[in-house]
This record gives sequence, C-alpha cells and structure tokens, in this order.
Amino acid sequence: MLDIPDEPIDWRAKGFWSPSGGGPARGSSIFDGGFTWPLLTIRESAVRANIATMAAYAARHGLDFAPHAKTTMAPRLLDLQLEAGAWGLTVATPNQALVLRRLGVPRVLIANEVLDPAALRWLATEVAAGWAVWFQVDSVAGVTAAAEAASAVGGHLRVLVELGHAGGRTGVRDLGEMEAVARAVSASPALSLSGVTGYEGQLSDEPSVDAFLDQLAAGVRRLGEAGLLPPTPMVSAGGSAWFDRVTARLAGAGLGQLILRSGASVTHDDGFYREKTPFNRVPAEGPLTAAMEMWAQIISVPEPGLALAGLGKRDAPFDEGLPIVLEPATGLTVTKLNDHHCYLRVAPDMPVRPGDLIRFGLSHPCTAFDKWRDIPLVDDERRLVDVLHTYL
Repeated sequence: MLDIPDEPIDWRAKGFWSPSGGGPARGSSIFDGGFTWPLLTIRESAVRANIATMAAYAARHGLDFAPHAKTTMAPRLLDLQLEAGAWGLTVATPNQALVLRRLGVPRVLIANEVLDPAALRWLATEVAAGWAVWFQVDSVAGVTAAAEAASAVGGHLRVLVELGHAGGRTGVRDLGEMEAVARAVSASPALSLSGVTGYEGQLSDEPSVDAFLDQLAAGVRRLGEAGLLPPTPMVSAGGSAWFDRVTARLAGAGLGQLILRSGASVTHDDGFYREKTPFNRVPAEGPLTAAMEMWAQIISVPEPGLALAGLGKRDAPFDEGLPIVLEPATGLTVTKLNDHHCYLRVAPDMPVRPGDLIRFGLSHPCTAFDKWRDIPLVDDERRLVDVLHTYL
C-alpha cells in the first residue's frame, strides 16, 4: 500500500459544491447537489477492468509492467496498479519522481533525460538510501552531468541509454551514437548502464514501428556483445498505441528484462486511444473501456442550430481531439472550445434547453487529469466511491 495523504475537500475543489467544507459523503450521487458543473468523473468499474486487462496482458507475454504514472498522477489509481502486480511505475520528470518517492513507490523509471544537477544529486542520494530508480541518457553531455552530480554526493546512478528516431523527441539517432554514450557511462565509476530504452509512440504506421523496435533490439545485442550491458539488461518500450508491436518484436527475443510502460490504458478514452489502442488490432487480448466522463449543463441556446455548454479548455482536454457528446446519443456535436464555453452544433430536430445536463466523452487522459486537482471516483450509478487527488 502506498502512503497516500488524506486530503479534505472544501471550497477549493473544482466540481465539488462545498461552501461550508466537508464535501459530499461516500455514496452520494453526483446529481444530489454536492457537486456542480462542469465535473470530471472516473468510473471505478472501468478503471479496475482496464488495470486487470493490462496486468493479464503483461503476464501472458512475460513482460514486466511499469505503467506511466504521469497519465494520472493520482495516488489511489497508482496504488491499484501496483496492487494488480505492476513491477514499478514510470514518470517523465524528477518532480514526478519525487512524488512517487514520497508515496513509497519501490521502483521508478524516469522515461526522460535528467540534467538538472540538483535533481541528479537528490537521485544519487535516494539510490544510496536503497531506492530503485533509473533515468535515460542520450548524450555524452548527459552522462557527464550525471557522473559529476553523483560524484559530488559520493553516490551512484543507474541509467538507460535511449534510442530515438528521426523527427522524434529524445534519444540517440543511430547505434554508433548509442555505443558512444554507453561507453561514456561505462567509463564513469559513478554510473552503471542497466539497459536500453526507446519510445515508439510518435511513429505513424506499423512498418515504421517495427523497424524502430528492430533497431532497438539490434542496439541491445550490439551493446551486449561489446560487454557494456549486465547479463540481464533492462529493455523498456511501449506507449499506449503500439504495445502489441513491442510484444511482437521484442518479447521472447532473449534480450533481457522487457518492461512495458503504457500509461493511458488505466482510463482509456473516447477519442485518440479509442482509435489507436492495440486491442483494435488484437481484439482477443483486450478490451479497454473509457473511464472518464465530463458532465456539463447547457447554459445558452442563443440561436437556431447553436447551443453553449458550460465546459471549456480549462476543464477538458483538446490537444488530441475535442470532447464528444455521449448522452444524448445523437443530435449534438462539439465544434470548438473557449476557456469556459463549449460550442455545440444542434440538429434541427433536437430539443435542447438551458439547464439540460450533457454527458461528454474525452480524448487524451493525460491532459484531462492535469486540469483537475480532485476527481470523484464513482460507481456505475454515479455514486461517490472515493476522491482521486492528483499531483503535478
């Protein structure tokens, strides 16, 4: 069990109507007056089903699962993932790693480069205290920064060399660079190279994903033959869009400990990941279910064919697609968002009035969670089960 702080709900909590503090009681319906609109909710049954699906998938294919915590940064959801057998958790920044350390997460991958000397010194101190944490390097400059910081506190750091691809984000671009970075790590007594990592999620089609993963495998073999890796290296990959290809190309290849990092699977969505999930290609392995719902009222019907809901960019993700209307099932289409307004195209035969409550589905969980500090976890009748508090 993680060490999760007990945080009260009061007037500072968006979506909760608590003028006098206290917040709604467990078992309260979101429609009983203890909440106000807009409101993001997470359905517990969908979350638990998704966690179980991914745990079973990883076990079936001999993978260790370290889901990306940055998707939710919600301790209670992270706790559920660890209880289901996750090997560890992944983060993107040292700040997120600090949160997970304070929560008591035993193993953390920082799936990013770290060059801040203060953060590196802290990591080295925590490693010395027994924490299992790794981060990525993709340059000799990054290796030097890590080595100097670890040496400054008399500590040691574990790193993974990262492979990237043309036009992508971080990571060396070829195996020659990979070996040069690995040799720089090997030359420092303050560092150890634990393995190789990569991220395929920005690639657009299966052939390019497979080619990248094959290059990653070739890099592991090259570094192993050069004596730069431990006997069982860590090999980490897997966003939420192509983890089936990670399994197909890397699992069973005898490369080492394969760690999958898919994070958006915990809540899934009604947009980007609904279209991109690997379970569309391998349906027998899934499915995942959208757990996020946004509730908002129609606040104005100023002209024929147009309605405005009280929901905007401050509330809903919009970087990977606009919200969609789930209820009513037809007649309303989201066309754009302002800060606090959602524009809806209204079908000619669709009756809609100010005050109507609309249920929306969302696209991209990562940028949904970062807009809400406190989120009701609800049952299928939309009664309050718990409150998810998010960090960073």
